[in-house]
Amino acid sequence: MILTVTLNPLLERRLYYANVNPGTEHRDGKGTLVAGGKGINVSRELNCLGVENISYTFLGGVNGKIIKDILSAEGIKFTSVKTKDETRDAAVIIDGSGPAVTTYFRANASVSKSEVEEFKSRLVKMIENCEIVVFAGSSPCPEADSIFPYGIELANKYDKISVCDTYGAHLSACYDSKPAVVHNNINEVEKSLGISLASETGKDNFMYGLYEKGIKQVYLTDGERDAYASTFGYNYKIQNPVIKPFDATGSGDCFVAGIVYSWHNSLTFEEGLLLASSLGCANAVKEDVCSVSISEADKFKPDIKIIPYGKRMKMVDVSPHSLL
Repeated sequence: MILTVTLNPLLERRLYYANVNPGTEHRDGKGTLVAGGKGINVSRELNCLGVENISYTFLGGVNGKIIKDILSAEGIKFTSVKTKDETRDAAVIIDGSGPAVTTYFRANASVSKSEVEEFKSRLVKMIENCEIVVFAGSSPCPEADSIFPYGIELANKYDKISVCDTYGAHLSACYDSKPAVVHNNINEVEKSLGISLASETGKDNFMYGLYEKGIKQVYLTDGERDAYASTFGYNYKIQNPVIKPFDATGSGDCFVAGIVYSWHNSLTFEEGLLLASSLGCANAVKEDVCSVSISEADKFKPDIKIIPYGKRMKMVDVSPHSLL
């Protein structure tokens, strides 16, 4: 069983129009409600890949009830801690003529200290009983900043693989807790840590610094631009194909789901990297978020180039037991 943990879930109110003209009225749009948040997105994509999982999150208010209904209707297994504050939502305006997507987020929900303690208490047993745990997305408030580092330490205590894909004020503490695997968007790392990763040397030094901390695998993605990865200090560059994106929302989450799938199915590192990259590409050209099948991803594989550089290795076993 894979566990995904989301601290800052989102109710997306998506409105689609064939053509958007700012400053004017728009009628007869196609509307949908979507449950979002990075960990929930990873769970959705894992469902598409046929990997059993459960999502753990905070939910509160009317928006929280709506998200529960959406998750149940989609067949996403979940459990949650109830918050007094209303779960955040966002208006997502999709302009089909671009295509272009504009998102307006409401302020994050607040989480109380008692709600955080309940979340941590329930997390212990959930991590004990999972194979891999994914900590994904932002923290909604300072009170919740300690949850991911605490969960990563639990995963290490119980010899579970932890995957961390987060940003913000708690990022350094998450790194210091030594997750087995880190995925980050380059821009989010730069903003969170106040550093520059513009050069390849900068990326290499950053990945090696995380490896020296005890983090075994690092993945750095940057939208359509080249991505970088490191496993046990061995570096790879990923050259993505030229695509016409519709909405890149969730592509990083598809990438993470692909990496989790590769461990779960004992793929080699390069096989997993190719799958993760192809899932991200396939997601970017779709309107729906994190709904990519293996066959859809396979179409992009021939145009993705994975280039080892620096120290060379032939193959890495990335099955869960190899990373402990």
